[in-house]
Amino acid sequence: MRGLHLAGIVAVTVLTSTAGAARAEGGFVLMASTIGPIDAGIVPLLEERFELETGVRVRHVGAGTGEALKISEKGAVDLVLVHARKLEEKFVRDGFGTERIPLMYNDFVIVGPKADPAGIRSKGIGEALAAIAVKGARFVSRGDRSGTHVAEMDLWAAAGLKPAGAWYEVYEKGSEGNSATLKHADQRQAYTLIDRATWLSLRKGLDLAVLVEKDEALLNFISLIPVSPRRFPKVNHQGAMAFATWLTAPTKGQKVIRDFGKDRYGEPLFFPDSREWRSAQKK
Repeated sequence: MRGLHLAGIVAVTVLTSTAGAARAEGGFVLMASTIGPIDAGIVPLLEERFELETGVRVRHVGAGTGEALKISEKGAVDLVLVHARKLEEKFVRDGFGTERIPLMYNDFVIVGPKADPAGIRSKGIGEALAAIAVKGARFVSRGDRSGTHVAEMDLWAAAGLKPAGAWYEVYEKGSEGNSATLKHADQRQAYTLIDRATWLSLRKGLDLAVLVEKDEALLNFISLIPVSPRRFPKVNHQGAMAFATWLTAPTKGQKVIRDFGKDRYGEPLFFPDSREWRSAQKK
């Protein structure tokens, strides 16, 4: 099971009940993960490396951050990998998760038509969004309460804007993930916010260009949250914590994250961000 992109309440219900039974029988760790890192390939690789070293199986279900947290609120998984800090903090505050564990980060970029009809190339993110809105240039949004969508809405809000109108398209299949959204933006020759890992993995087949990047506001931090064993006694908390410990270790998961993508794209797709990694870099 390499990851299932969840579509609709029925699919979520069937999957979580089936996965719960499998966990009880097999004792493996089940993780709900945001879709971008799955599509990029880093989640399956980390699971494979962990299993090779420890013999413990980890499998994932893929969904946008909002949906992944909803699945976890049912106690149907042991661990969550997501990227929307406000939603993460609420999840922990409400007692569904034990803590936010920093894991890795990359960044978002604004991509759009190479002709750049809104004239946003190399502008700051706030100025760029304002120009898109003023020009009424086509913009595609995931619109699904995923981490990417939450980040996009925060950026519009920070710019003092509320996007609306014929130019602003909420993609009806945004819940299928960033890859689907980016391909749709390419077909529509529209601007969109996307994570750099998705862009690097798909750019060769697209007629778009990165127009806004390397703004601090575009950093995209990805966290782990163990599901609370106090709230859900049947979760595999021990297995989840073993995986989290391996993922955050400087010579284990963090090293895999550091090197991921360099051989294929010439640059990393993600950067290590665990407390243990940061501490090791100071020594």
